[in-house]
Amino acid sequence: MNYNNKRFKVFENSDNGETTTETIFEYKQNENILTSEYSGGQIVRGHLIGLVDDNGKIEMSYHQINTKGELMTGICFSEPELTENGKIKLYENWKWTSGDKSSGKSVLIEI
Repeated sequence: MNYNNKRFKVFENSDNGETTTETIFEYKQNENILTSEYSGGQIVRGHLIGLVDDNGKIEMSYHQINTKGELMTGICFSEPELTENGKIKLYENWKWTSGDKSSGKSVLIEI
């Protein structure tokens, strides 16, 4: 699975997450290295970097500046699913490495 030039938006997220349905992720992939810039909703600017395995699973780290002016960091593990219309849905388990260090789950959908 290749994520290069794919765009995703948040479909759902845990209450302790900062991304919302207004947050748009723009993925780039070179070989197995994934990067993304994202913004929208509570996120002024964010970046992620990760590794994609042979099954399309992603292990990543992220950092972002929220609308409160805070720098937030975390890690995330994503598992892809192809929808009936051929779009990618990502099921994510994430954990803050800053702030309260809580965990959550989110789902992203390709747009």
